[in-house]
Amino acid sequence: MKQFCILSIWIFFSTQVFAQNHTLSGYIKDSSNGEILIGATVYIPELETGTVTNAYGYYSILVPAGTHRVSYSYIGYNSQSYEITFSSNQKKIIMLEETPQDIEEVLVSAVKRNKNVENIAMSMEKMQVKLIKKLPTFMGEVDVLKSITMLPGIQNGGEGSSGLYVRGGGPDENLLLLDEAPVYNASHLMGFFSVFNSDAIKDIQVYKGGIPAIYGGKASSVVDIRMKDGNSKKFQGNGGIGNISSRLTFEGPIIKDKWSFIVSGRRTYADFIGKLAGLEALEENQLYFYDLNLKTNVQLGDNDRIYLSAYTGDDYFKLGESLYMRWGNITGTLRWNHLYGDNLFSNISLIYSKYDYNLGVPGSNADQFDWNSTIRDLNIKEDFTYFLNAKNKINFGLNFFYHHFEPGRINVDENSYFTDLVLTNYNALEGAVYASNEQNIGRLLTVKYGLRLSVFQQVGKGKVREYLDPEHPDSDEVISEKEYDKWERIGDPFIYLEPRLSLKYTLDENSSFKASYNRMVQNLHLITNTNSPTPLDIWLPSNKYIKPLITDQVAVGYFRNFKNNVIETSLEGYYKNMQNVLDYKDGAELFLNEDLETELLRGSGYSYGLEAMIKKQEGKLNGWIGYTWSKTMRKVPGINNGDPYPSNYDRPHDVSVVMNYELSKRWNVSASWLYSTGTPVSYPALKYEVQGNQVYYYSSRNSNRIPDYHRMDLSFTYDFKKNDRKKFKQSINISLYNVYGRRNAYSVTFKQNEDNPNVSEATRLSIIGSMIPSVTYNFSF
Repeated sequence: MKQFCILSIWIFFSTQVFAQNHTLSGYIKDSSNGEILIGATVYIPELETGTVTNAYGYYSILVPAGTHRVSYSYIGYNSQSYEITFSSNQKKIIMLEETPQDIEEVLVSAVKRNKNVENIAMSMEKMQVKLIKKLPTFMGEVDVLKSITMLPGIQNGGEGSSGLYVRGGGPDENLLLLDEAPVYNASHLMGFFSVFNSDAIKDIQVYKGGIPAIYGGKASSVVDIRMKDGNSKKFQGNGGIGNISSRLTFEGPIIKDKWSFIVSGRRTYADFIGKLAGLEALEENQLYFYDLNLKTNVQLGDNDRIYLSAYTGDDYFKLGESLYMRWGNITGTLRWNHLYGDNLFSNISLIYSKYDYNLGVPGSNADQFDWNSTIRDLNIKEDFTYFLNAKNKINFGLNFFYHHFEPGRINVDENSYFTDLVLTNYNALEGAVYASNEQNIGRLLTVKYGLRLSVFQQVGKGKVREYLDPEHPDSDEVISEKEYDKWERIGDPFIYLEPRLSLKYTLDENSSFKASYNRMVQNLHLITNTNSPTPLDIWLPSNKYIKPLITDQVAVGYFRNFKNNVIETSLEGYYKNMQNVLDYKDGAELFLNEDLETELLRGSGYSYGLEAMIKKQEGKLNGWIGYTWSKTMRKVPGINNGDPYPSNYDRPHDVSVVMNYELSKRWNVSASWLYSTGTPVSYPALKYEVQGNQVYYYSSRNSNRIPDYHRMDLSFTYDFKKNDRKKFKQSINISLYNVYGRRNAYSVTFKQNEDNPNVSEATRLSIIGSMIPSVTYNFSF
């Protein structure tokens, strides 16, 4: 608190120094629905200076007295310019209009700032939801996470996987945020779809490196997803009917231009349709998922706005009386924006997040049981943005987490031959304070430097087992067990400084050089021995035996645009060092294990690579081509004789080609082609017989690979009588997934030949082995 008081005093006196200037501030919004535009540009050509809107559409910049031309711009929108006389502070709410599709290809703004070159951010991508919706889909479902994996440096585990592997990091190392709330499992239907409904999403920003100090808690990346606020101008709706699901969204003003809402839902209906059709296989079985997004926001005056958003989603699978599974997320965010004058912007958030799952056998037979696991978070955070002057923008703030983990609980009835079981619960407190400054040094150099201080403390109620050798815990060497009362400290806190640094040097108006360094510390760990996360994995906090994962990443890049900024290109190189990497003993038992720390091994790792990208965002033909060359290695004592070995996420080559072309006002075609090196795997090197049983001896850890992955998808969209004046609009989307029917291997296993026991056969498991067509009818009104 003392540091914040000092900073507040400094801000006060700094304001007096710059009193001879005047402040231009306000919001930039979409003129059709009042939605704020995140990252919109404000630029003053005469002064060669500018700024961008923050996550709530607000901007502020100090301008010398006099008359200046100010330009406002945003990708996909018509730019606006105004002559403004600054004899006092000015507040401007700017309403930008979307660029009509038929003139977008020839639209060139003479004063438009080239964000790819001029923005200090590197290793960051801002995804356009409108483009994502045009890309080919699987079973008609637009998938935000699958679209992100088409970017350089980001991969996933193939079909049936929602995990992201970012620059050599694991699937638990990505901070997935939905309106600031963390989402711990983003998959539907075992990974075929994600939980993010594109109809409810406004903005997507992905950070692979150069991560700002405001973010922390995960080691590899940040995926910051913001929900729509709701149309504050008029009531409207949209929806779609596809092969396996339907969706419907309503939004509009409660009080025009002051109070709006949005409700968006999605559900699969194969089970419901099947029962109506009399399919016997679905009479006793169920398989479905649903999502529901809710949000409202109200303007309380010129300086205050309140946001309330929520999400809930579940998957449910039931196989008669044999088995059932359920998993789902719940998030909620309450935010208060407040302006302290024109230069200091504040946001206070209260955030709730929960992920849980159930697995069991229903009924009252002898095999009945119900297994439940839960992770629950409560977070309060306050963030400030201080627009000191045209050359300095300061961000600072703090947040506080309470984490509660229930790794496993089994409940049974009196007839079951199982017994009740409760694994040890975990609780932890996590806090952080941060500050950063983005500073322009002359016309060519911009530097952003910051520091984040993170503290993590495990607390009771709980119990901890003591081992004979704490550095190498063994379940056969337990010497004692200590109980801790509620809120009692367990062990010492983990305290780390996390420096962040980015710089951009402008070479000329079309090119720049960028570099970044960031340290990230992760205290929440996904315990799984599969390459892709599953709904049944569990999370554990850092503790006496599980140390925080620490990554240090350095990146450099060259950015250049061509043809008046229509074509963007970039080349980035990075090196990432990892400490306290977790891996698992050969044959590790993770299911309902009270002593999980005895199955874990700790070591180090590193990753490096090059990422190239060429992108065109305007015109009838748009899209991108990305290529990644990388190497990711691990070195863990107790594995591979202590020698380095390829990580499960090591894929040296990755290519993505994404194209979208508007054939006419009614027809649009999109295509994508993906390629990546096969996943590392360990194959048997030889086999021998023990007491009549075949036993395999495996080669070095991850010394082999499954076959390379590649796939092509196509999509065609037809708009019925496309006319912007019509209130009811409709379109048909036809998607062809896996056009040439590639049987990509999900895994390769070996088994004994039935006819010749001396021969071992490789068996390829392919989740999808043929082309899958889908048709979706979309409408809006």
